[in-house]
Amino acid sequence: ADANDHFLMLSLGEPGFRHSVDEIARQGVVAGVIFSASQLNDPLLERLVATGTPVVSVGRPYDDEISYVDVDNHGSARQMTNQLLRLGYRRVAFIAGPSFAPAAVDRSKGYAAALESFGLRVDEDLFYEGDFSEASGRAGMKALLEHRPDAVFAASDRMASGALNEIRSAGLRIPEDIALVGFDDMPLAAEMEPPLTTVRQRPHQLGAAAATLLLDLLADPTGPPKRVILPTELIVRASCGSHLNQETLSR
Repeated sequence: ADANDHFLMLSLGEPGFRHSVDEIARQGVVAGVIFSASQLNDPLLERLVATGTPVVSVGRPYDDEISYVDVDNHGSARQMTNQLLRLGYRRVAFIAGPSFAPAAVDRSKGYAAALESFGLRVDEDLFYEGDFSEASGRAGMKALLEHRPDAVFAASDRMASGALNEIRSAGLRIPEDIALVGFDDMPLAAEMEPPLTTVRQRPHQLGAAAATLLLDLLADPTGPPKRVILPTELIVRASCGSHLNQETLSR
């Protein structure tokens, strides 16, 4: 890339940016755009692609022809669900993210795939769609408790935090009465009581990989789209009850 090239990093959730970035892209003064794919079929993404602006998505986009970097949301959610199933839990509930978000869709599919591998099916009574917020985690947990899950997988740590508060309000113990796990490994996860079992992803690695991918795209604009899937790490803490189930886990 030329030293005079201009780059933009943009979150599609910022409404003030949407029009201005679209206009800048149309004027052709931006060398490339890195954006965060927060929803499927986003109209701004369609317009950016239509202008011919080199685009790299952080998160799986709607279009297979767009280069992107992402974490292994499907595989990570499957691994986490497997962890709970291996510990002996069978009524594993899931508090999903919103169905318009690619990461949420992939995590839900990973949860379902793990259940299927254990000969189980997704029980609608044990599935709640949240929005990644703490409030939706609490609301989801309140609804799910009526169906007596023995473990709950929240698709974000913020939702897990809300779920934990609702579990405590119901007079239940974690993990003795119900196991709880999350996704993201935000700083709050290790500070929860008990500390939260979760999936660790590294946002700075996503950013670095996206920048590298954009530079590659500028160097070879005619090349095929590239997809970089970064691994995650399962962080086992007390909330999943592994210390209570060592015999089951070791089988």
